[in-house]
Amino acid sequence: MPLLDDEFNRAGERSSKEKLTSWETLRSVDREPGNPDRRAPGLSRPAPQRGSRGVFSGLVSTCSNPGCDSGWLQIWRSRSGPFFEGGWGCSARCIAANIEAAVRRETKAKRIDSTPHRHRLPLGLVMLEQGWITSEQLRKALDAQRAAGRGRLGNWLVHEQGISEPLVTRALGLQWSCPVLPLEHHDPATMASLLPRLFVEAFGALPLRVAAGQILYLGFEERPDPVVVLAAERMLGLRVEAGLVHGSQFRPAFERMMSASYPRTELVEAASESPLVRVLTKAVERFKPAESRLVRMHDCLWLRMWKNPRPAAAPNIADVEDVICSLAAN
Repeated sequence: MPLLDDEFNRAGERSSKEKLTSWETLRSVDREPGNPDRRAPGLSRPAPQRGSRGVFSGLVSTCSNPGCDSGWLQIWRSRSGPFFEGGWGCSARCIAANIEAAVRRETKAKRIDSTPHRHRLPLGLVMLEQGWITSEQLRKALDAQRAAGRGRLGNWLVHEQGISEPLVTRALGLQWSCPVLPLEHHDPATMASLLPRLFVEAFGALPLRVAAGQILYLGFEERPDPVVVLAAERMLGLRVEAGLVHGSQFRPAFERMMSASYPRTELVEAASESPLVRVLTKAVERFKPAESRLVRMHDCLWLRMWKNPRPAAAPNIADVEDVICSLAAN
C-alpha cells in the first residue's frame, strides 16, 4: 500500500508541473515580444466598460444610463425596479438622467399638426357628390347654420332636412378617411385603464375595445385626433385604429366612460425642465415600476408606470399610475 501511495503522489506532482508549465506558456504567448507588460494585439482582452456595457453585461441587468459610473457596485443593488423605458436604473441619479433625456426628446420633437386640413372636401360637398342630399337641402342647412351662428352642418342636415345620422357619420368617415366603429362589447370599466380620464374628456377619445390583445379601437365623434392616436400607440404598445362613432351612440357611451374608475393620476405644473425632471424622478422612485414610459400628448407630458410588465391588453387599474404635466409654461 505505501508503494501505491507514493506512485499516486508522484503522478499528482507531474500533473501539477504540467499545468504550471502550460499556464506559463499561455502567459508568455499572451504578452507582446519584448514588452512583458503589454498584451499581444490579437489576444488582448476588452477592457471592462461602465454603464449598460459593463463587465456584468450578459450575467445580470446593468444600468441603462450610458453615463453611469457606479461600476461593479451595481451588482449589489436590487434589480426589482425601477425600470424606465425598458431599462433598469441603479440609482436616483441614473433614473433622473434617463428621464431628463426623455423629457428633452419629447419637448424638442416636432409637433404633429392636428388642426383640420383646409384642402379636405367639405362635408356638404361629400354628401352632394355621393347623391345623399340635394343642393336644395344643402343650401337650406347652410342657411339655418349661418342664421343660428352655431352648430355643425351635419346636425342641421339631420334636424332640419331629415337626413339620417348614420349617413352623416358615413360621410364624415369619407371626409377623414376613417371607418365608422360600432359600440358592441364596449366595457367602460375595462377600457378606463388605457387612457387617463383627463385625456378622454379633453380630447373626446373613447377607447372601445382591444382586439386579439394587439389592436385598440379608438372612437371619436367628429374627427380622429392623430396626436392622441400616435401617443396611445407609443405608450401602450398597441396598434391603434381610429374611427368615428354615431353621435347619438357616442354621447351616452362617453358619459358612461366618464363615470368609470380610472388609474390614480397626479397633475404636475413645472416652470422649467429641472423641477419637472425632479418630480418625475421622485414618482418613479416611489412607485418602483416594472415598466414606465414618457410620451407627449398635445401640450402635456404623460408618464405612465406599471407595477407589472406591460400587459398585451388593458391592465388592472390598481397596477397603473399616471403623471401628467402641462407644457404650456415651458
